[in-house]
Amino acid sequence: MIKNLPNINFKIRIRDESIGGDNPFKWEEKSTNDFFGGKKTIIFSLPGAFTPTCSTFQLPDFNKLYNEFKSLGIDDIYCISVNDSFVMNAWAKSHNIDNIKVIPDGNGDFTRQMGMLVNKNNLGFGKRSWRYAAIIEDCKIMETFIEPGFEDNCNEDPYEMSSPQNILKFLKNENKEAI
Repeated sequence: MIKNLPNINFKIRIRDESIGGDNPFKWEEKSTNDFFGGKKTIIFSLPGAFTPTCSTFQLPDFNKLYNEFKSLGIDDIYCISVNDSFVMNAWAKSHNIDNIKVIPDGNGDFTRQMGMLVNKNNLGFGKRSWRYAAIIEDCKIMETFIEPGFEDNCNEDPYEMSSPQNILKFLKNENKEAI
């Protein structure tokens, strides 16, 4: 079933060289449509920046496989997490991420409206996103890849369905069927 993405305004920090100094960034507000409107994208969400699976596999692998996704018709890939813009930008920078765009969902509004907000109090994280990915066309969810076991304070951190390798496999099969 095709579903629209939640219509959210995100508070982000963007580079502005006219500011100068050690922190040449300014606040900007971007909407869901600014990120996902008029194009085919992938969004993937994860429990938190700088966490083991997210930093070791998910974010770096999406970055490495970016050109393969582009060859299959994906315009952009976005990583969203219930973290603030400072954390998301620092995380991307620390991993030399140049292909994936990060979106801070600091208040968890987007994640909540996606139905993916969970409590991770057992880890001291508070409210965070369940791990998932989706293929988006012009703000419409075309396909989802949600990790099994969705629940609050889950002791497991499943990672297979939302992996870039799994999504590439899906897209390659989809393209074969279209021929």
